[in-house]
Amino acid sequence: MNFVTHLECSMTGELYEAGKIHGLSDAGRPLLVRYDLKALAESIDKKTLAKRTGGFWRYKEFLPVRHEENIIRLGEITTPLITLKTINKNLIVKDEGRLPTGSFKARGLALAVSMAKELGLQHLAMPTNGNAGAAMAAYCTHAGLKSTVFCPEDTPEVNVREIALQGADVYRVNGLINDCGKIVGEGKEAAGWFDLSTLKEPYRIEGKKTMGLELCEQLDWTVPDVIFYPTGGGTGLIGMWKAFDELEEMGWIDSKRPRMVAVQASGCAPIVKAFEDGVEHAELWQNAHTFAAGIRVPAAVGDFLILRAVRKSGGFAIAVDDDDIALARDEVSKQEGLLLCPEGAATYAAWKQALSDGRVLADEQCVLYNCATGLKYPMPESNSAIDRTRPIDYSRFSNS
Repeated sequence: MNFVTHLECSMTGELYEAGKIHGLSDAGRPLLVRYDLKALAESIDKKTLAKRTGGFWRYKEFLPVRHEENIIRLGEITTPLITLKTINKNLIVKDEGRLPTGSFKARGLALAVSMAKELGLQHLAMPTNGNAGAAMAAYCTHAGLKSTVFCPEDTPEVNVREIALQGADVYRVNGLINDCGKIVGEGKEAAGWFDLSTLKEPYRIEGKKTMGLELCEQLDWTVPDVIFYPTGGGTGLIGMWKAFDELEEMGWIDSKRPRMVAVQASGCAPIVKAFEDGVEHAELWQNAHTFAAGIRVPAAVGDFLILRAVRKSGGFAIAVDDDDIALARDEVSKQEGLLLCPEGAATYAAWKQALSDGRVLADEQCVLYNCATGLKYPMPESNSAIDRTRPIDYSRFSNS
């Protein structure tokens, strides 16, 4: 059963009819899906939910897909919480790299593509820095929908190839993701595709919302003290904040909220600047650069929603240097055996920086979101070798 009542402009509060094709609101802002939360709470309880399998689709009552046959599944799981016990026993990574196509983009795109199928759309297009395009390609192909993807010309080769191999038409563009987004937006009428760009349709937020639902359930229906989230378009941070509000209204959690921390790279930090300047909208970041491509987003249409959640939670926005991101990845890999993607490593670098300056404390429970598998990204070379035809000095392998 579906509990959606309507959609609502996130800026003006104007209402929109559910079950129709929508992009942005008339005010040019993201639309939010609203539910009859009282009826939802009466339809399911925590014990029933605990018996289910199937990853984020376990929360189907909390989601907008009406008909079971429109749900697209690619083997979703509940992503694990991994304590960094060597570094700090209160520091936890939620490892989203275990999802289909190796990133948390599977959450948002599974919902967006399932809703596209339900609403009768046939051709979807989007700009991507890599992982979102891969997720859209996979879910579209599985659903029998056409997909077209545009990515910056320096997008990692593995991402471009997986997008193509999973059935999308993919094109490199001599620009950044906002330039790719302009192509998608301008081509809607001529090409006949639907624009699935971040926050330009209502349902990717609902998919990312499941990160908050899942985290609360894993923590026995509580929230951590702090969440560090790698922030480009910010859909996940917005979605989690929405999840916490809905769960409180249903009576499943209390009013406590985690401090939400938006993590960006120093070379592309529009949200950090807006936060520090005390404004609600971020300016376009000029000459954006960072090797953490997923957070290289010069402008976010949902900037005000990110900033509102961060401020209301008592959190902050923080920028970290690329050198610190690389060091963070190496440190967690070598001390904990957990290979983070660059964007995930940025959250650990941010935690270290915030610990040093006192914005978080060592005994606070902090959750870092590793948004993709580190296996998709270049790694440092390892050139040690053994010549089997010559005598081997085995003492070199000794622990002493």
